[in-house]
Amino acid sequence: MTRSELDLAIAWAAQEGWSPGFHDADSYYKADPNGFLMGYLGDEPIACISVIKYDDSFGFLGFYIVKPTYRGQGYGMQMWQAGLRYLDACNIGLDGVVEQQENYKKSGFELAYGNIRFAGNTSDFAHANKALTSAETIDLVPLAEIPFPTLDAYDRAFFPAIRSEFTQQWITQKDSHALGVLHDGVLSGYGVIRPTQDGYKIAPLFAETPELAERLFLHLIALVKDDAAIFIDVPNVNKAGMELVKRFDMTPCFETARMYTGNAPELPLSKTFGVTSFEIG
Repeated sequence: MTRSELDLAIAWAAQEGWSPGFHDADSYYKADPNGFLMGYLGDEPIACISVIKYDDSFGFLGFYIVKPTYRGQGYGMQMWQAGLRYLDACNIGLDGVVEQQENYKKSGFELAYGNIRFAGNTSDFAHANKALTSAETIDLVPLAEIPFPTLDAYDRAFFPAIRSEFTQQWITQKDSHALGVLHDGVLSGYGVIRPTQDGYKIAPLFAETPELAERLFLHLIALVKDDAAIFIDVPNVNKAGMELVKRFDMTPCFETARMYTGNAPELPLSKTFGVTSFEIG
């Protein structure tokens, strides 16, 4: 794909109800400009897939869409096969929707754990946010005030490959807010909240402890001035993360399975309270 074709793929994702962010495309393209494929029938674009090759050993598959008119005619399989060829020899990750998980297993993907999207509204957090005092915010700083190499080194533990260019773009995208939390002067978590097609999504949310995660979570939501929907995608194996969203009565509204063709990477899921992206990891 060209960069402009990626805008079309994101529009298709929005039509599927996947709620992409308004400004995600630049960040996604930074991850791997060669990793977005568009299928044409004549002059008409009818299918897409993303196959981000982070390095020679790890890739991530997403944006697997065929326009509704052309489904069931084999075009999706052609896109799938082209994508897998690009990621040949990589351990490939994806977030599979429920109805496709058995098909992914047939292609060699194995279940690692589930991710659940939870929804709420800024009004649900008003009482908690009013209770936040200036003393409680002393360790919370805009990510722009943290040297990027420090943030990049922290993020490295949460992903199977280096993704520095993506991360740098992601934390500075338009209309978003990005916060880090410091404990004894050491970066101990960070989170980003950005506008999407349906509201605002917290992605990612990483923290060393559940208490730090909650502080980040609430402060990010407090930065949203509108009466708006709030979303976060939580790994179901993170017990504290599941308790956090349930404590604020957030409602599950979507579910995926994180699957890999090889062994599941050893990542600190107990510190992963919000997934970065279902599309590119």
